[in-house]
Amino acid sequence: MSLVGKKAPSFVAPAVLNGYEVVEAFSLDQYLGKKYVVFYFYPKDFTFVCPTEILAFQEKLAAFEAKDTVVVGCSTDTENSHFAWLSMPKNKGGIQGVKYPLVADTAKTIATNYGVLGGNFDIDDNGQMIFVGAPIAYRGTFLIDKEGIVRHETVNDFPLGRNIDETLRMVEALQHVEKFGEVCPANWGEGKEAMKATVEGVSDYLAKN
Repeated sequence: MSLVGKKAPSFVAPAVLNGYEVVEAFSLDQYLGKKYVVFYFYPKDFTFVCPTEILAFQEKLAAFEAKDTVVVGCSTDTENSHFAWLSMPKNKGGIQGVKYPLVADTAKTIATNYGVLGGNFDIDDNGQMIFVGAPIAYRGTFLIDKEGIVRHETVNDFPLGRNIDETLRMVEALQHVEKFGEVCPANWGEGKEAMKATVEGVSDYLAKN
C-alpha cells in the first residue's frame, strides 16, 4: 500500500553519520519543519549495484542540499557493517567519502513499515517461524516534505538501480508546486514551463507545446 499522502513512519535506530560517527538514536523527526528528506533503502552492504547508487547520491549531495533537502540511506545491515564499508576505499569496493547518514534497520521494522521489505515472516507446518522471500529491503525511495508527509515514492526490485537525477527532479517539482501553486506536466524540469490546474491552463500549455 502506498505511503504517498500519509505521514512518514517514524523510527529511532542506529546510524553512521559523516562516514565515521556512530549514533544509537537517529530519527528523521529531527528534520520536521526544517528540511525536505529523501529517504532511500538499498538491499545490502558490500554488494554491487548498491555502491553505485550510494556514491551517486553523494555526488549529487550538494545539489540536494541547495534545495534544502537532506539525503538519508538505510539497509537491514548493522551500523558496524555500514562503518566498515564506509571505511573502505572506493577502489577496493568501498564507499569511503559518503557523508550523509546510513541507518541500520537490523530489526527490519523500518523497511516493513515503509513497505519495502522483500518478504515476510510466516509459520511452517511444524509451527516454526520462517521467512518467505528475501529479508532485505527493495530499492525504495521516499520524498518527504517538511511536514513529514510522503509526497513521492518509487520501489525498484533488487537488480534495478535507480536514477538519482530523477529523484532530484522530483524535489524540484514538489518545491515548484509549493512555491507557485502550479502543477508539473510530463517531463517537466526546473526552468521549464509548468501550468495552472485549470482547463484553461492545460489548454494554454498544450497549445504552446
